[in-house]
Amino acid sequence: MNKRKLTRRQQWQINKLQTEQRTRSQKQEAVTDAKTKYSQLAPEQQGLVIAHYGSQVDVEALQIKSRGRIYRCKLRSNLGHLVTGDRVSWSPCADLTGVVIAREERHSVLNRPNKYGKLKPVAANINQIVITIAPQPYAHSNLIDRYLVAAEISSIEPLILLNKTDLMNTDISCHIEPILELYQQLGYRIVCVSTKNRSGLKQLLDYLDQRVSVFVGQSGVGKSSLINAILPGVDLQVSELSAQHQKGVHTTTTTRLFHIADGGQVIDSPGIREFGLWHIEANDLILGFREMRDFSGHCRFGDCSHSHEPGCALQEAVTMGKINPQRMRNYHYIRDSLNEFNIHNE
Repeated sequence: MNKRKLTRRQQWQINKLQTEQRTRSQKQEAVTDAKTKYSQLAPEQQGLVIAHYGSQVDVEALQIKSRGRIYRCKLRSNLGHLVTGDRVSWSPCADLTGVVIAREERHSVLNRPNKYGKLKPVAANINQIVITIAPQPYAHSNLIDRYLVAAEISSIEPLILLNKTDLMNTDISCHIEPILELYQQLGYRIVCVSTKNRSGLKQLLDYLDQRVSVFVGQSGVGKSSLINAILPGVDLQVSELSAQHQKGVHTTTTTRLFHIADGGQVIDSPGIREFGLWHIEANDLILGFREMRDFSGHCRFGDCSHSHEPGCALQEAVTMGKINPQRMRNYHYIRDSLNEFNIHNE
């Protein structure tokens, strides 16, 4: 009896079924291997994520017998996005490796939206944002206000740090000193530092003591140099400013946590020239300007844009000297950027 010849479609269906069977078999083997691997893990313990590398993280052991050891860990599925500063439950394997089992609840998180407005966490469980500026690259109050808005809305205490004070001259002082005076009048803490002559480092360490602080700021303001100065032996890579544009070159490629010998932790994050606030509703932006909150809701019109309407409580406060005109301009600049982003993404 002659063997019946299969049509092209029949052969395609058979190949498809065989491929699906092989895929199911491979998945089942992977599940079995994972169960076997997890069953061989040591008991769970608490740990701290100190760096993130794609699908793996560095976890610092917090248990007394292994405290301080660093384990490169894989992640169990459905954990979500882990970030530096996360507290986790994890199990060690051999050769300083392990598996993260679960993430503990965060008490704070600093989010950074991408250009599409989707939030991406930068660091977790922090209680201080160190907003780092410098004479070069040029410090702008608008950028400082973006960081301050992020800190205020996240309920994380900000510290404004002027680095590279050894570069100050008469022209730079005339630009920067009024900016610092403005924020000091608003109640923000300010520290001035130079890593070259080491001035201000003691005061900075006092502010960092017993806190979990994340350093943010434009590339080139010297965040990595600061960490090298307060943490001898870390030796983070640093770079010179671009001679043409006076902007920094990114040297930090991953957010990493470091311990201060006398107490406290610092997190170095990749440089951010623009700190997007696109996840914030335009009407909620006022909550990020601490001196404007008391005037919110007192305008004649409920949909007041605080720009030209009669009876605007904020504009009246500007006239009376209770709100700085530059802060008001920054508020409108940021609000306009939020509205423009929302229009483009509707």
